[in-house]
Amino acid sequence: MRLSPFDEPYLTDPALVWRRVLAEPGGVFHDPALGLWLIGSHAHVRRALADPSAFGNALTLAPIYDVCPEALEIIMRIDAPPTTAAADPPVHPRTRRALRATFANTPDRVERRYGPIVRRRVDELVSRLVAREGERVDLIAEFTAELPLLVLLDLLGVPERDIGRVRAWADGQIALIWGRPDPAEQVRLARSLLEFWHYCQQLVQDRLDDGGTGEDYVSLALAYRNGDDEVLTLAEVASIVFNLLVAGHETTAGLLAHAVDQALSVPGRWHAMAADPSRIPAFLTETLRVAPAIDGWLRVTRRPVTLGDVTIPAGERCLLLIGAANRDPSVFADPDRFEPARPDGSEHLSFGHGPHFCIGAALARLEAGIALARLTSTIPGLRLTPGHRRSYKPNVAFRAHRELPAIVRIGPPVGPPAVPEPAGAEAPAA
Repeated sequence: MRLSPFDEPYLTDPALVWRRVLAEPGGVFHDPALGLWLIGSHAHVRRALADPSAFGNALTLAPIYDVCPEALEIIMRIDAPPTTAAADPPVHPRTRRALRATFANTPDRVERRYGPIVRRRVDELVSRLVAREGERVDLIAEFTAELPLLVLLDLLGVPERDIGRVRAWADGQIALIWGRPDPAEQVRLARSLLEFWHYCQQLVQDRLDDGGTGEDYVSLALAYRNGDDEVLTLAEVASIVFNLLVAGHETTAGLLAHAVDQALSVPGRWHAMAADPSRIPAFLTETLRVAPAIDGWLRVTRRPVTLGDVTIPAGERCLLLIGAANRDPSVFADPDRFEPARPDGSEHLSFGHGPHFCIGAALARLEAGIALARLTSTIPGLRLTPGHRRSYKPNVAFRAHRELPAIVRIGPPVGPPAVPEPAGAEAPAA
């Protein structure tokens, strides 16, 4: 079978495709059109994420198609060393230690260091929506994509005036690597990515020139480095910033968009959370399972690897289908049903697994939790625009809504009172 991630039905209802993937023997097969091995079962995806000796990361950030020569020449000028997603041992353990030391990554540390920033930014954006009472808004552009980027810029000490450029650069990197741009677009996106890399280098140099004594992340990373290239090089500090400015907000934006979509798509969910915010953490966990922001991730086999009855040769690129793994019936009971109270929900792989587990998972949960609590309590009548048809940007990794149109209503919803859904209600398309 073929995945066809750039066509229907994958762009509107990927769960239909994931079910077909899981129906394949072992959930492992080769897609000749993509030139990738597809791995869908929970056990195999989990193993691939956990075992860098068998599944390497070196090609994780390499485009999945043949890049045109002009774009390739530009890409080759981006001399960012691998530090996070594309790093393997022995580099990755060292850079991961640096991240753990400088980036809050546990719930308590995240709340102490980043909680006030998140609340301030949430309040700003919710106030803007309240001012649009009765109007149609796109919740992606005006809230879910905006919040994580504003928070990240605050953490990194990036000027707010640069938010538009950073968003365009980050979106461009995702389209260049995991999308399917034509040659002219490849060249444009490659130039943009090179400009993005130079921006990150300059950001680090500016902090260095200022003495690097602030509380922003770049200053903390430079203090951790303490002038020692054996700890981190300056290029590695810039590379970490380069990666955080993409992964640090795109994944959280996806989680928040999917959570708002799931909450507004079924009568009763939005108002149940407004009445009882203690429901929100479990709701987010189930959203992560049924609608991951990253539903596919790349690895390359470093040696022949046998999964079930299938042996993948060395040097082959693999797409780990996290979306399919999260609906594997061998792990999740009734996997296509949205059940926040399910006991197996925490087995999802949406933040990864093993040495590359998402460093920003706790921050993503904090942002999404605060945002949902504030939105549901402040705008209880918020509703999706009638007739909206869910669709996503064509991409093999990031599951991002094209738009999420809604009507802002501060008062209670129009129509009969909504009641909390029964346990096990069907999930909207992920």
